[in-house]
Amino acid sequence: MSGAELPHVPGVLSGDDVARSAEYLLACQEGSGAIPWFPGGHVDAWDHVECAMALSATGHTAAAARAYDWLAAVQRPDGAWPAKIRQGRAASGLREANHAGYLAVGVWHHVLVTGDAGFAERLWPAVRAAVGFVLGLRTERGEIQWARGPDGRPGDHALLTGCASLHQALRCAAALAEWLGRPQPDWELAAAQLGHLVADHESIFADRGRFSMDWYYPILGGAVRGTRAAERLSERWETFVVPGLGIRCVSDQPWVTGAETSELVLALAATGDVERGIRLLADIQHLRDADDGAYWTGYQFAEDVNWPVERSTWTAAAVILAADALSGATGGARVFTDAPADVAPADPVSCGCAVLGRV
Repeated sequence: MSGAELPHVPGVLSGDDVARSAEYLLACQEGSGAIPWFPGGHVDAWDHVECAMALSATGHTAAAARAYDWLAAVQRPDGAWPAKIRQGRAASGLREANHAGYLAVGVWHHVLVTGDAGFAERLWPAVRAAVGFVLGLRTERGEIQWARGPDGRPGDHALLTGCASLHQALRCAAALAEWLGRPQPDWELAAAQLGHLVADHESIFADRGRFSMDWYYPILGGAVRGTRAAERLSERWETFVVPGLGIRCVSDQPWVTGAETSELVLALAATGDVERGIRLLADIQHLRDADDGAYWTGYQFAEDVNWPVERSTWTAAAVILAADALSGATGGARVFTDAPADVAPADPVSCGCAVLGRV
């Protein structure tokens, strides 16, 4: 892509700025196709997919496809991936549900950008297996336990952010299946029920309210939209947003992070609040390394230091995806901005759920 065709936000990020950040991701990509957190760091499937999505959005579709092919090649027989992979080897026996599910988001995103049917066919078995792993952690009520441990036993709780992400993943998986002529109505039903639980029964999830992700992810993942999304954003805006710097990762620490801020921008773009999204994206440009377009993970503003001392690939990727969502430069932005068909306001008391206690 030329600079004019790339995702860009006038006055904040030019196409050339975005291209430089994409080059940083390419420089970090290993020969195998894996994209670690930073050179020499570990890989996790979720952040790897996010980086691949940023490569697709910036025209590096061959590199993105190589990233997805690597992920499919190292997929476990159960459809999941180790929570950490280091130098090609599993560094953890834990397998997280949202890590597995996010492959579907990335593959559908790549298809929306490229229309590559051959790619979709090639990755379909991996997506199908990953969804199988995810749904194997689904409770009778419909939420998805966060992981399987090294011994194969499921975790004892579900996470709001993780299930909001999995709602998006199941929707993308179902859309991919439909596009390939292999509709999966069970996936659509699972997505609708999970989205309802995220939107209307937040109390069933583990309490991680100090994390900003639990605030905006129900919107980003598509479970909450419209007036309810606007109300949700207003409720804790002052808790998490630090004007001129970005948003806090956790409410009780003087620490803003680029990825979380960019994800909030994605949520704002999904609600049509482009103006505030642009302002927030501008606020985190203090994290940008002008030399190569990388981004520091965060900034500890009480100590006036970038922390941790790393320039994470997934932060640059999140910035690129936020710019794409604001500008609508590629079809891939639709994975964030399309309104889900299964979202409907409900009264948490009279919605008809048979089981509201913990399963």
